[in-house]
Amino acid sequence: MSGKNTNNKKKVVWVCFLHLYQPANQAEDILKRVVNESYRPLVKHILENSEIKITLNMSGALTEQLVNCGYQDVIDGLKQALERGQIEFTDSAKYHALLPFLPEEEVVRQIKLNRETNRKFFGEFYNPVGFFPPEMAFSQNLLPILKRLGYKWIIVDEIALGGRISQVDTHAVYTVAGEGIFVYFRDRIHSNLIMSALIRKVQDFKGIKDFFQKGYLVTGMDGETFGHHRPGLDKLLVNLLKSVDIDHAFISEIPALFPSRKEAILADSTWASTEKDIENNVQFLTWKDQNNIIQTWQWELQGLALSQVQNFDENDPQVSQARKKLDAALSSDHFFWASARPWWSVEVVEAGTWGLLDAIKSVPGVLPEVVSKAQELYHKIVAKTFEWQRTGFIKKVYAQYREAPRVPFKDRTTGAGEPWVYDAFVAFMKKEMKKAAKKENYEEATMWRDALWKLETKNDIYDGVHAVDILRRRLNEPEIYKMIERYRKEYERVASGQPESRGT
Repeated sequence: MSGKNTNNKKKVVWVCFLHLYQPANQAEDILKRVVNESYRPLVKHILENSEIKITLNMSGALTEQLVNCGYQDVIDGLKQALERGQIEFTDSAKYHALLPFLPEEEVVRQIKLNRETNRKFFGEFYNPVGFFPPEMAFSQNLLPILKRLGYKWIIVDEIALGGRISQVDTHAVYTVAGEGIFVYFRDRIHSNLIMSALIRKVQDFKGIKDFFQKGYLVTGMDGETFGHHRPGLDKLLVNLLKSVDIDHAFISEIPALFPSRKEAILADSTWASTEKDIENNVQFLTWKDQNNIIQTWQWELQGLALSQVQNFDENDPQVSQARKKLDAALSSDHFFWASARPWWSVEVVEAGTWGLLDAIKSVPGVLPEVVSKAQELYHKIVAKTFEWQRTGFIKKVYAQYREAPRVPFKDRTTGAGEPWVYDAFVAFMKKEMKKAAKKENYEEATMWRDALWKLETKNDIYDGVHAVDILRRRLNEPEIYKMIERYRKEYERVASGQPESRGT
């Protein structure tokens, strides 16, 4: 499968993993846009280019929505691609539940519901051997469940490997210590640079730092990014998937291509976790923050709902209806949108909370005091969301989230007696800005333009992803050092031996 490219460099094996999901109660107008902007173009590109290979997760909740809302053509197209061998499906939780916080029986139920739904609509070719936990939310309790259900591998974020990024040996395949399940790690840098539209051409993708030193590369991205969230970015995806300078594979093909094996000890994590989160044991902070009273009440209400539905005979038609309502209400969405770090939506929080309340009220013979407690929690959650919105609390939390204490890059360089380092990076950014504009990648050009202003005004402390870090990942160290040395020599040639502000 490997070979030589035009630059006589060994080809990298790229696995493109896409995750397709929409909430079970998604508004019809939004679903229509996502279908027309992302799903239909994706299917069209796959069927028109037989060389394309994608490892794909599609939640059963989305599959049902597409069928029920008249988008059978999307299902039929994906089914055709599956039968042609262009798609490898993974399994997951049907309603996008946060699995580390569910009882084992609910984890199994969500997984089985997902498989049953997708097998119903995609047919016998739907037979995944790999597993994608929603949000790549991993905890140790998932492993024995997945092993018992017969899965051969799991995909998680690279930070799961010891709680650090940039630790993965991409020339070896990892197995989970003590479990024997293969584990594949999502590459953060490449995934995020694509999703943020900072690259628009294949050569930009291959130009990211250390690309050709990799054996294989697994990117993990939301499929809705292409066309819906980022108009026109589907063109980049297709060009990457068609590129002859990159070898393409399914995740399940990697072990045969890379015989070397290593054992991995995995840290509980998500694809949103930071190293600091894991160090502080708050890796699920976005969904379960002990200092977020709304989320505390949400989890209490979910626990109440689970206890009520599990206490009754599911063979009862009325209980079965309550059970179906609860399955959908276990989605992680309303926890996510209650975080305010920075994700916030009163509508989503209310809808998710109502779903849990409705499930409880649907249980036949449920005790009045249980309904009363559930209604109390519902009203407390909704009232608090409006209070946070009305009083400006959300803006305050968001500001705290964005304004984490950081030292401006200008102070770390010029202020520390190394102005040539600052000048070198500014020169690089100006060069990258012009290159991006010439390629009509205006998102990237704007990013560099704004980054230059932020560096000069010291507002770069508010950036979640620092432009200097992006630049370091794109360029090779020798190239950076060469430019820094050039500016250092120029500085030494013209600099005075005394501080400019020495006085008169």
